Amino acid sequence: MAKSIWNSDERAAVLARFDTLTADAKPAWGVMSVSQMVKHCTLPFLAAAGEMKVTEKKTPFKNWVLKKLIIYVLPWPKGAPTAVEFSNLDEGDLKERVADLKREANRFAGNGPGQKFAPHAAFGELTGAHWGALMHRHLDHHLRQFGA
Repeated sequence: MAKSIWNSDERAAVLARFDTLTADAKPAWGVMSVSQMVKHCTLPFLAAAGEMKVTEKKTPFKNWVLKKLIIYVLPWPKGAPTAVEFSNLDEGDLKERVADLKREANRFAGNGPGQKFAPHAAFGELTGAHWGALMHRHLDHHLRQFGA
């Protein structure tokens, strides 16, 4: 079973890993700084909740088979393109950004898997279970990017 942001223990464990990041951490791949990465990880919570507009992408990932494979099974490519709204971010204080991420992740999770979700820019409509797994996996992916 995939780890999920809805599981409080799994959410706490993945969020605690952000506390191990340092401002001088270098990515194993990609071009984002650690501060930009944390902001990049925060914004999808706002987008999923419908609080931030993200431009829809025309992708084959709206197909239910591909959607499930990407969310649950296939390894994620390093340096894959992301929504323009989640890239080219400014620098910011790492501790403040980690606090913002934790607040938004916990607020999102507190609304539960039955909340109303905005469509994902690349995957389209997702169930609560899909969002829970996708969010956890996204955080883990970027934590590994910075060795955390």
